[in-house]
Amino acid sequence: MTIQSVLQQKNMSMYRLAKVSKVPYATLNDICNGKTQLTKCSAETVYRLARALDVPMEDLLHPYMVKRSSFENFKSTVCHRVKEMGDVEFMMDLLDSDAIRTYYDRHWYPESLYLLAMLDYLSRLHGLPQCSDYDDLRRRKLERPVYPASVLAVSVAAGNDQALQQAEREAIPEFMRFNIVESEVWNVI
Repeated sequence: MTIQSVLQQKNMSMYRLAKVSKVPYATLNDICNGKTQLTKCSAETVYRLARALDVPMEDLLHPYMVKRSSFENFKSTVCHRVKEMGDVEFMMDLLDSDAIRTYYDRHWYPESLYLLAMLDYLSRLHGLPQCSDYDDLRRRKLERPVYPASVLAVSVAAGNDQALQQAEREAIPEFMRFNIVESEVWNVI
């Protein structure tokens, strides 16, 4: 759980949290916007925030202590989960976990948008409506295209952008919407 998610659950503003916890608003704003890492704050600051939010300090710190794997590993893990669980079970698990929002709140935008693209893609394949909980994120897009490592390697080896352009043409639309070039989610090893 992130501070933002707890604030949403409790319908509390950052301003109110700052007042209740006696943590300066500027400090809290920096933490919530990723300018200051919660793990680098004093134990007193973490304690005050946890107490004001009525959550254990460990729960508040946990999301900030999670190590981020490479995006290629993340994609591979997601594709393996889809293959192992099946499309619909994966979608239900993804929605239950709210991982899309969790990653977005951590500022892990490629991971968040990849999961949302996968959800939308699988929804389209099965004729299911899109989950409206993420409509705000559907307006987001990564600044630059993210290509699979294999496509980047071919492009570098060839010394031109033809492989990149071809990958964009063949990309799944739900992924391209977020500037993620993905064309294969089934044949993972």
